[in-house]
Parts: sequence; structure tokens; C-alpha cells
Amino acid sequence: MVASMSELASHICSKIQSVFDRQTVALDVTVDEISGVAGRKGRVFVHGVGREGLMLKALCMRLTHLGLSAHCVGDVTTPPISSSDLLIASAGPGGFPTVDAICGVARSVGARVLLITAKPSGSASRYASAVALLMAQTMADEDEEGVEENSCMLLPMGSVYEGAMFVLFEMVVFRLAEVLGQTPQAVTSRHTNLE
Repeated sequence: MVASMSELASHICSKIQSVFDRQTVALDVTVDEISGVAGRKGRVFVHGVGREGLMLKALCMRLTHLGLSAHCVGDVTTPPISSSDLLIASAGPGGFPTVDAICGVARSVGARVLLITAKPSGSASRYASAVALLMAQTMADEDEEGVEENSCMLLPMGSVYEGAMFVLFEMVVFRLAEVLGQTPQAVTSRHTNLE
């Protein structure tokens, strides 16, 4: 039987919600790190690979709307990172060679690194100043024994983790707007008009 759109949406939302049923600190850690960098007039840099990177780019856009100096690693206009700055990096399965290398560069100049991950024992954690744990299925989990072949059909290849990132970031933006005293009008005024 083919499920309706409403049933599929409900199933997807339920899977993402279950990530937040299992943990409670990712929101606080992320808000604390970003408000800390704002307090010291530093900048925020974001980096992730694949769809994780896309979720971080969406966060970067909203941080700019909140009035922060925010940059995506790899953009040609990205300035050099310094000791007063924060790098937010994602490595759902615990590490990627490029993520590890970029985190290493950030730490070598004294910047803080907030790692978002489902596997806090992975290689990227050695560079982390703080960890936002999202206990969600990643693409790497599909390669492990014990994962049913059809269990990932609706949300394949790490979609649960990436969806949880989106939801976490929406909560972060909501909370940061309060912490930074940003009104909806001020946030909207920073949206690009070159569209």
C-alpha cells in the first residue's frame, strides 16, 4: 500500500523528533558557543561536507541575518580565521579528512571549534573545543552490521542526521534572536535584496 504524503511527512518528522528525545544539550552548547563569539566580537565560520555542509550554509545565512559576521569555509570572500573566532564543523559519522584538516587549522591559530556529530569518539573530536551531539543515523550507520536493508528507504544516507541539523539550527536561531536582542524586523532587514 502506498502511503499518503501526510503519512510520509509524519513518519519523517517522527524520526527526526526522536533524535531530540534522546539528547538535550546540543541546543545549549551551540547557543553558548555562538553567543560567546558574538560577545567577544569574533566571527563564525562553518564547514561540512555534502548535505551536512548545505545545512551549515543555511545556518550561516541566518547568523548573518542575526547580525553576526558569518562565513562559509571555501567561499572566495572568507577571511582568515583567528583566535577570537569560532568554527562550527559537522562530521556526522565522527570525522572526514577534510573536516579534520580544517578543524586542525582553526585550532592551530587558537580559534574555538564546535563539532556537531553523531559519533563523538571520531577523529574530528580531537580538535573540538565543544561538541553538539546529535544521536541520529548517518550514512556510515548503513554500512554497519545489524542495520536492516530496508530500514533506510524513506530517509537514506544520513537524512535523519541532516534533518536533525536543520531542526537544531532553527531552534538555535530562535534562541539566539532572544539572547542577542534581535527583533524580527532587524533580522528581516539584513536579508539580501539582490534576488
